[in-house]
Amino acid sequence: MDVTTRLDAVERRYDELNELMARPEVFADVKQLQGLARERTEIEDLVSKYGEYKATLRGIQDTTAMLDEPMDDEMSRMVREEIEQLTVKRDRLFDEIKLALLPKDPNDDKNVIVEVRAGAGGDEAGLFAADLFRMYTRYAERMRYKVEVIDSHESGIGGFKEITFSVEGKGAYSHLKYERGVHRVQRVPATEASGRIHTSTATVAVLPEVEEVDVDINPDDLRIDIYCAGGHGGQNVNKVATAVRITHLPTNMVVTCQDERSQLKNKTKAMAVLRARLYDIRQREQMNEVTESRRLQVGSGDRAEKIRTYNFPQDRVTDHRVGLTMHNLPSIMDGEIDELVQFLAIADQVDQLQAAGVSAD
Repeated sequence: MDVTTRLDAVERRYDELNELMARPEVFADVKQLQGLARERTEIEDLVSKYGEYKATLRGIQDTTAMLDEPMDDEMSRMVREEIEQLTVKRDRLFDEIKLALLPKDPNDDKNVIVEVRAGAGGDEAGLFAADLFRMYTRYAERMRYKVEVIDSHESGIGGFKEITFSVEGKGAYSHLKYERGVHRVQRVPATEASGRIHTSTATVAVLPEVEEVDVDINPDDLRIDIYCAGGHGGQNVNKVATAVRITHLPTNMVVTCQDERSQLKNKTKAMAVLRARLYDIRQREQMNEVTESRRLQVGSGDRAEKIRTYNFPQDRVTDHRVGLTMHNLPSIMDGEIDELVQFLAIADQVDQLQAAGVSAD
């Protein structure tokens, strides 16, 4: 089905929805009316753009026909300029329409749970994990998102063996979902006396926060342990047992949370992480079937392949999925990753257009 055929079908559905919503029996059914109104809202912008696109095509046709009429040079110049402007508008609208036809990621507007873990490289990997956490925290601040630590295990020298945190704000998942995978750093560690460059890694998982209705968890499948929260060196920092460990028996998945002083809050946070992980497993299974041909494999959760390298001696960041290289590494590590995010989003849109058989040109 080509783009025009799909747009005609959407336009017919929009007219049908308007007709249905005007019926007295539908108007009296609040639930049905709300459902139809939501569907209409989802396609309203697309239908509007398509109407503007068709009007622009008619404008080009009518203006071009004027060139067959007798006119002086000045009028001919004005007509040709009008045709050029309308052609630019037509192309812009068509590009916007193609993107609007892409299926919207249902998770894009959701909050996220981010898990950063030290990989290969010992203490330096832990320090890099802490650097990534700071980068995402600073980026979230720029986006006016709220960051809240759920659980963390420090490495003892200012790094993290792993840290789990939530990022709350509209569109958080859409901006951070491209960060999942293996991140690699090349630099001279502060503890390296000889000045040799080390290579270390950290893995990042980005999970959309999901509601209870999205993931069915049988309470009988859970083992919940309560214990005292631990601090540096393993000492108890809380005399009351508030830390929570939840084990999902079918998958043997373990989630812990000890950041809050309230046992209930820790349990709520741990359950949120568990739901997000189980939902992620289901999403990855579905995505592996549907999007095998896509370059970015956004949301695949594959941690075996490095997605990005941060090279400090050369002041360079390279995203290997799209071959993008950027400089000014200190600013990027300070959370200025907007350009990276936008570039990856555009590349993902191109992938989706190609997978759908629609030219991105």
